[in-house]
Amino acid sequence: MSKLTDVPKRILIGRALRSDRLGETLLPKRIALPVFASDPLSSVAYAPGEVLLVLSIAGVSAYHFSPWIAVAVVVLMFTVVASYRQNVHAYPSGGGDYEVANTNLGPRAGLTVASALLVDYVLTVAVSISSGVENLGSAVPFVVEHKVLCAVGIIVLLTLMNLRGVKESGKLFAIPTYVFVAGVFIMIAWGAFQGLVLDETMKAPTADYEIKPEHQGLAGFALVFLLLRAFSSGCAALTGVEAISNGVPAFRKPKSRNAATTLAMMGLLAVTMFCGIIGLAMATDVHMAENPAKDLVHNGVPVGADYVQDPVISQVAAAVFGDGTFFFVLLAAATALVLFLAANTAYNGFPLLGSILAQDRYLPRQLHTRGDRLAFSNGIVLLAGAAALLVWIYGADSTRLIQLYIVGVFVSFTLSQIGMVRHWNRHLRTETDQAKRRHMVRSRAINAFGAFFTGLVLVVVLVTKFTHGAWVALLGMVIFYVVMSAIRKHYDRVSAEIAAPEGPSDDSVRPSRVHSVVLVSKIHRPTLRALAYAKLMRTDTLEALSVNVDPVETKALKSEWEKRGIDVPLKVLDSPYREITRPIIEYVKNLRRESPRDAVSVIIPEYVVGHWYEHLLHNQSALRLKGRLLFTPGVMVTSVPYQLQSSEAAKKRARKRQDWTAPGSVRRGPAVERTKESSKQS
Repeated sequence: MSKLTDVPKRILIGRALRSDRLGETLLPKRIALPVFASDPLSSVAYAPGEVLLVLSIAGVSAYHFSPWIAVAVVVLMFTVVASYRQNVHAYPSGGGDYEVANTNLGPRAGLTVASALLVDYVLTVAVSISSGVENLGSAVPFVVEHKVLCAVGIIVLLTLMNLRGVKESGKLFAIPTYVFVAGVFIMIAWGAFQGLVLDETMKAPTADYEIKPEHQGLAGFALVFLLLRAFSSGCAALTGVEAISNGVPAFRKPKSRNAATTLAMMGLLAVTMFCGIIGLAMATDVHMAENPAKDLVHNGVPVGADYVQDPVISQVAAAVFGDGTFFFVLLAAATALVLFLAANTAYNGFPLLGSILAQDRYLPRQLHTRGDRLAFSNGIVLLAGAAALLVWIYGADSTRLIQLYIVGVFVSFTLSQIGMVRHWNRHLRTETDQAKRRHMVRSRAINAFGAFFTGLVLVVVLVTKFTHGAWVALLGMVIFYVVMSAIRKHYDRVSAEIAAPEGPSDDSVRPSRVHSVVLVSKIHRPTLRALAYAKLMRTDTLEALSVNVDPVETKALKSEWEKRGIDVPLKVLDSPYREITRPIIEYVKNLRRESPRDAVSVIIPEYVVGHWYEHLLHNQSALRLKGRLLFTPGVMVTSVPYQLQSSEAAKKRARKRQDWTAPGSVRRGPAVERTKESSKQS
């Protein structure tokens, strides 16, 4: 069974890597950019559309506000990037927002940030995959008909790719990400050339359509609220910015400088693409509607339920390159692919954060362990499961999912920047060097402005999106907070209970006596081996214990026991209801009650089998007994194994697996020879 599972595992995720090869998995900037910034870079594929969709509520006349909304998003992006460049230099250990808030604002603030980030990472996967499926579905009808199935399948595929390791997955994701970025820049440049130099008229496929406004003539507070809601939707372009500060340990040295440079590159690329697409959408007269079936009108007639509303980037590409041309198809394919790969930002951020939280005892310790490929495999699998569940609940509908989005990320933005302000204040109290003080004051000003701006945006997002689904994200944050608090309390309670006392205690006092009990069902080789082992222990008292379930078998056991002259007293417990476990448990408890200072050693003979199905046929009574005895104080349970022939066959299979040659390893040379060669070279 082990071999059957091991071979596919190696084919899917590759050979296991030694711990000392962790340095080989670190990322250069050219790979780190698509790994950690694929989410904010790809968000330009849907963030401009979200802005226009909200503005369409007031009709096409409200579209002239979109450039100003774009300017506000750009200012926010540069503010957040500048603020996080301070973070990666001050806290390069990879804790990111969680470490900043935990250190400077206290554990509760840190846990709030962690809860917000975990929710946001899960939503990043769900939104990116769902949006990619919808983009792909416009060309492939099968995908639209089976949205949830396709989305879950892509999540599984991304999970396998990430289980192979950060560096390998980064190489796979780099090409489509760079193709997408290059395609968008070519589209912006060619569109600007046609419009400004050649003075050509570019028209989007929906340029001749009209928008039927849901609320016409909005003014005053209603208009301000609409603009704020459009701005909050456009802020989806900022999701994933914090992943770089959480992933600093994955960069090559100098880690902080490389992470800060990657942040700056990501911010510059994202805002340029976002503004370019918004500008071209205005120039080509792209028209979008929240409910296109009724609100999008062509030749005086609503387009109807059969109409598929293409994303803004697709409509702009059709206007600039021409529908169906090579560059249009290339950009459409790269857009769909990069939306799938945008989830990779979360696949790198969630496991790293989970590992740090597990180290701080807020999550199960298994999340702190690296897998075969030196990735945090348990965190990757947990993220995939949560995202798949969310996709299934919301039917892979990105419009519904995106309403839950960005709440968590702005909670972490705001608390992190407040924490950085307190960080600089603490250091300024003790720093005397004037040059360093000037640098700290400048950094504090950047973080203070970032805290004010992101806090303001958080209020806007909560007010404008709460009834549209943001409450679900807040509920998720509360659930994470409560669960992690409970886990920490459990670990703290266990640590306090098992802590070794300074002076003598009951645990260090030797028992008065040890009473050994060997469980016997019949006389065979495992029983004789268990009796021999028990005699070797030289305990104060030793007896064999059997349960009378079948009187005939019990009589035969007693007879053979006397015939063989076994010098261990045999005690038989009556069981009128044919139970085995309960009489033994009661007998052991009685021994403890009669002599509380004595220790009871229960010795159980067990078969060792070599096939998985044989485990179903043996040792079930032993498992139940051990499970029950674990809760009895002062009782030690010892298993005495007896290896059957099938276990010997399992040993041979294990040896064969050690000598098994993986595909391609002959070309590289055997593992032992490679080790020798590397040692000679060194």
